[in-house]
Amino acid sequence: MYSLLIHLYSLIIELIAPFHKKARTMRLGQWRTNRILRTQIQPGEKYIWFHAASLGEFEQGRPMMERIKARYPQYKILLTFFSPSGYEVRKNYAGADVICYLPFDTPYRVNKFLKLAHPVAAVFIKYEFWGNYLAALKKRNIPVYIISAIFRPDQLFFQWFGAPYRKMLHCFTHLYVQDERSKALLAEYGIHNVTVTGDTRFDRVQEVRNQAKDLPLIDKFVHNEKGEKLLTLVAGSSWPQDEQVIIPYFNKQERMKLIIAPHEIHQSHLVSIAALLERPFIRLTEVQSEKDLEGKDCLIIDNFGLLSSVYRYGEMAYIGGGFGVGIHNTLEAAVYGIPVLFGPNYKKFKEAKDLIEVGGGFSIHSIAEFEDKMNEFITHPEVMQAAGKAAGDFVASQVGATDKILSDILPALDH
Repeated sequence: MYSLLIHLYSLIIELIAPFHKKARTMRLGQWRTNRILRTQIQPGEKYIWFHAASLGEFEQGRPMMERIKARYPQYKILLTFFSPSGYEVRKNYAGADVICYLPFDTPYRVNKFLKLAHPVAAVFIKYEFWGNYLAALKKRNIPVYIISAIFRPDQLFFQWFGAPYRKMLHCFTHLYVQDERSKALLAEYGIHNVTVTGDTRFDRVQEVRNQAKDLPLIDKFVHNEKGEKLLTLVAGSSWPQDEQVIIPYFNKQERMKLIIAPHEIHQSHLVSIAALLERPFIRLTEVQSEKDLEGKDCLIIDNFGLLSSVYRYGEMAYIGGGFGVGIHNTLEAAVYGIPVLFGPNYKKFKEAKDLIEVGGGFSIHSIAEFEDKMNEFITHPEVMQAAGKAAGDFVASQVGATDKILSDILPALDH
């Protein structure tokens, strides 16, 4: 049944590809995979295969890949993506030796892929469960691991009809999970080859902070003509629903600056943000010199790749997505020791729940709640600072998952 569903999914993608850009990009990429493997996999070399669904999972696996490249030169890295939003952004990533799309999980494609790639081990990241790949790896005695995984009772594996899907979990050589709840849940179903190591994203955001870019224009924006730092809110990965909460409040706060980095930077979205603003603003791509920033109260980041460094210039952060399908990365902001606010849809994000628990994160459900929390921060800066310290201390306390996993996996491979 599983393979039939995968075949059906593959057929649907094939049929809509001529009319759907993302589907077309995926299929073209998958067609190139075998050629990439034939020409780039070097016979006799040891490849550790990392698979990420998309960009977020890639960032979780990145610290592990980079440590292997730096410390264990006997291994090479094969990196695969399922989604174009991951592959198209990171197809030139220097930390991997071979990068390609993962073909659909049908028996023929799986066997072809493994025959060409011939990995010595496979590492799946967080939520990636492909039954035919897992079964084939196990059959070939290739160690396969999942890292930064998190399990919940409402997942497919643990439903009354989930027995066929639970078989996938028994294929893993070892499961490295984020929390004790995941370990206990797996134990209820007879899966005991589990270790709680935490989330490798903490290692990644710590590395990003340590390597954060100096952005002189941003620094100029958040200071006045006397060189005084002004209270600044950084809104990252915002959606229209978020902007309708943030911007009306900002419009009324004459002594506050706003840096907003929307999740999508197409023209219509940027225009809609501008329509909400009642104070002077400028897009970053329009800034040619510091003079262009004079008199501006809002800076719109209309390009990609800067957000993780921009957070350092704020006293607080708002993370978008919580009024839609789910919040984006809260840790990128929290690592700088600033409080993070986000919408109500955060329940599937352990790190967000943990930030709330330690007092560094705050979920808001309405414009009124947002205004109340912001007013509290502005009126009582010591409260804001304490929340920021709690957020930063929490991130620092969770660093180290990558080294724990590598110290377990690599000695086993060497033997």
